[in-house]
Amino acid sequence: MQPADTETSSIKNKIVLIFATGFGLGFSPVAPGTAGAVLGLVITMLASHLKWIWQIIIYTGLIAIAVPICGMAEQIFKQRDDRRIVADEICAFPLCALGLELAKRSWWFVAIVFVINRVMDIIKPPPARQAQGLSGGLGIVADDIFSSLYALLCNYIILRLIGG
Repeated sequence: MQPADTETSSIKNKIVLIFATGFGLGFSPVAPGTAGAVLGLVITMLASHLKWIWQIIIYTGLIAIAVPICGMAEQIFKQRDDRRIVADEICAFPLCALGLELAKRSWWFVAIVFVINRVMDIIKPPPARQAQGLSGGLGIVADDIFSSLYALLCNYIILRLIGG
């Protein structure tokens, strides 16, 4: 590898790690995934006023970007699904609030949505846990997608029960 190639590779790796670690949130000493999910919540709040079809387009785009970024970060860290990689939480979190118009909801409902997402990400109901077995970035992101979809179902049930 030529010196210029090494420098380009180093810059590329730094850019990948900036995004994969959620601008450094992944280096949080306590619960880096939860720290990443906070950024996912911010994205969700910003997009919650959009029609659900635009939310789907935006969230699908974020996930499509997260898969290769997470895969490259895994290679850089040389550890399978390294805990510092939080782009999966950031990009999959918005799915748990798809169409819920969080920006129009009370702060306590937003808190419930956040907690349910984190619980589902921790318990990883099937097929979320099995999806972790997929290789590379797809395995890193897929379990969070499934967990967020479970959380979405729970959130709609809660909203229905409280009469929203």
